[in-house]
Amino acid sequence: MIKEEIVRRSPFRILERSIHNGLGRGNIGLVAAHKGVGKTACLVHLATDQLFQGKHVLHVSFSPDTSHIIAWYEDIFKEIAQRYALEGAMDIHDEVVRRRIILNFRQEVVSARHVHESMLSIVNDARFTADLAVIDGYDFTKSNETEFHLFKELAETLDIELWFSATLRPGDRQCSDRGIPLPLEPFMGDTAILIMLNPREDYIHLNLVKDHEVMPNCDLHLKLDPHILLIADER
Repeated sequence: MIKEEIVRRSPFRILERSIHNGLGRGNIGLVAAHKGVGKTACLVHLATDQLFQGKHVLHVSFSPDTSHIIAWYEDIFKEIAQRYALEGAMDIHDEVVRRRIILNFRQEVVSARHVHESMLSIVNDARFTADLAVIDGYDFTKSNETEFHLFKELAETLDIELWFSATLRPGDRQCSDRGIPLPLEPFMGDTAILIMLNPREDYIHLNLVKDHEVMPNCDLHLKLDPHILLIADER
C-alpha cells in the first residue's frame, strides 16, 4: 500500500471528523489517563500520522530517558509498515525521521519559560518548521495555570497544534460537573480538546470529554491496542 492510502485510511481521520476537523493550529489538546494506560503511545501514533503527511513534529519529553520514546516511534512505524505492506518503507522511514526532533527536559530543573524559549529557538534559529508539537511526561501537579498558559502562547506564536499527555494519580477519580478530572480542571481554559483513555478488558477506549467549547463526553469509536500500540476504529 502506498503512503497516501495509509494516511487516508488512518483512524485519525475519524478523530478529526469527531472534533470539528481536528485540534487546529494554535490550540492545545490533552490525552489523559492513569499511568501505564497508553497516553504516550497515542501521541506517538498521532505524531507518526502527521509525519506520514509530510509534516514536521517536535516531541518534548519530560521523562528521565528518551530512549523509550524513540523505541515507540520505531515500533509504531514498523507495525504500520507491516500491517499495510507499505511500499518503499525504508525510504519513508528515513524521510520521517528527518522531520522529527526529540527534546528532553527535567521539569524540576527547568522552568516552563525555559522550555518555551527552547522550543522557539528550535523553530526560529534551527529553522525547523514544526507543524505539531507533542509534550509527554509533563507533571500537571507541579504546574499552574500561569505556566500552562505559556504553552498556549507558544502554540499561537508558532501556529502549531500542541498535544500533551496528562497522568492522573490513582486517587484522581472525582470529576467536575463537566466530567473533567478535578486536577485538570484549572487547565481547561487553555485546553481545546480533552480525550480520556479508559481501559477495557483487552483494549483502551478513547472518550472525548471536551471539544473546543462543547462538552460532549462522547464515544469516539476508537480504541488503542496495547499490544501493538496502534489506535484503530472499533469496527
